[in-house]
Amino acid sequence: MKNIIQEFNLNEDFANGCVDNLTGLYSHSIFQITVDHEINRSERYGKNFTIALIDIDHFSIYNEKNSYFEGDNILNKVATIIENNTRKVDIAARYSQDQFVIVITEADIDLSLKVIERIRESILQFSHFNFNLTVSIGMVAYPDDAKTRTELICKMHEALEAAKARGRNTVYYFKKRDFLNFEENSVLTKPIIMIVDDVPLNLKMLETMLDSENYNIVKAEDGYHALHHVAKQKIDLILLDAMMPGMDGFEVCQRLKSNEKTRSIPIIMVTALDDSESKIKGIEAGADDFLTKPPNKPELLARVKSLTNLNHLNKYLADIKNVLLSLAVAVEAKDSYTLGHVERVANLAVLLGKKLRMSQEDIEALWFAGVLHDIGKIGIPDGILNKNGKLNNAEWELMKTHAEIGYKICLPLKNTLGSALKAIRYHHEKLDGSGYPEGLRAKLIPEIARIMSIADYYDALTTDRPYRSKLSKEKSLEILKEEARSGKLDARIVDLLIEIVSE
Repeated sequence: MKNIIQEFNLNEDFANGCVDNLTGLYSHSIFQITVDHEINRSERYGKNFTIALIDIDHFSIYNEKNSYFEGDNILNKVATIIENNTRKVDIAARYSQDQFVIVITEADIDLSLKVIERIRESILQFSHFNFNLTVSIGMVAYPDDAKTRTELICKMHEALEAAKARGRNTVYYFKKRDFLNFEENSVLTKPIIMIVDDVPLNLKMLETMLDSENYNIVKAEDGYHALHHVAKQKIDLILLDAMMPGMDGFEVCQRLKSNEKTRSIPIIMVTALDDSESKIKGIEAGADDFLTKPPNKPELLARVKSLTNLNHLNKYLADIKNVLLSLAVAVEAKDSYTLGHVERVANLAVLLGKKLRMSQEDIEALWFAGVLHDIGKIGIPDGILNKNGKLNNAEWELMKTHAEIGYKICLPLKNTLGSALKAIRYHHEKLDGSGYPEGLRAKLIPEIARIMSIADYYDALTTDRPYRSKLSKEKSLEILKEEARSGKLDARIVDLLIEIVSE
């Protein structure tokens, strides 16, 4: 591998943290620097590169069944296989506890796939104490898939989650289309439409209308068969007759919409009844739309297409949200002193939100903000996150960028994260304007950010950090009260936190 220390002109203090002590591969911080370096090289010389994130499948289960010592042996073995199967110009690093990352330089996606597939196959041939070792690998290419380091890392995690979703032990590469073109993807994956009607002629009529489009059709002659089909396979949309013997369409709809696993399936109620009472009953059951028999074909196709595309987009956004949560866990793994921090902050923020009688939507936003508020630390080198002492001015300025980085990572989900985005961006602001990133004052700081600030601050005070030992609950609360008296923190929220901690 390259001599990174010389090539990047790193100072000696920083160089000490360049190698992972366990595996001998480069550290997470070197990976971050390498990506920036390769982006600059690509812009200057037109040299493309690829990033691959490698995750050991079921590694936590292996650790539980065996010792952590044996787990370390597995990590060392995987690291050796990776190093033996990469070129000298490539950079391999340990990304987190059971994840590795490779920057494949001066290579297009086809060459990179050959390199990564060779690694996957080599790992598959290795077994340890009856543990069949496999890995899932997600890949992303510059500049085809992303233009910045933050975007590359985010999409790298998305690709890894997609590999896991496809049964693990696989390599997955996202093409641009997979991120951006929801409508095209809906066509390519042929949405499955289920038609439910007790009259065979009606089933045939609806099937004929849909036949001109690229749909897979499933038919059910009553409500019981409809529920059976939904339990056995993925359904993208249901055209549901309202009036059927036995279990009518309203009951089928109510059952599906009350089930966590099926509530997101769009349902169009098809009925001969055009009265308000039936529509109200359908709305109460959870129907997404209505059509009157006999349906008009252009109207039917337009509504089906709209709802299937919306359903695909919602699933995509849900997947992205899960990726962000996974990324937040990976970030926490970088900082050994903050294990469990995001979960504690999220739970405390939710309790504060309930004390303030906030809406359910705001309380959910508080939970997401708590989990994601430090996600921007993915862009901060490990040497700064875990520095055993006070940060110097340059390091502190870099550390402060994590709030803005986190905001940009989560910004594509602004419609689903809502006010949580404000907490992610402004949770280090102070009422007197002394905070960051924008130095906001008083009422300019959203309430959700004030809550997050206090929950985050309290947990930081009561846990060990590399620069100091944890403080007692009493001492921590006194510091919060003093900050409230001096006009930095919201005194009302501090008082509520004291109540919660006392309880």
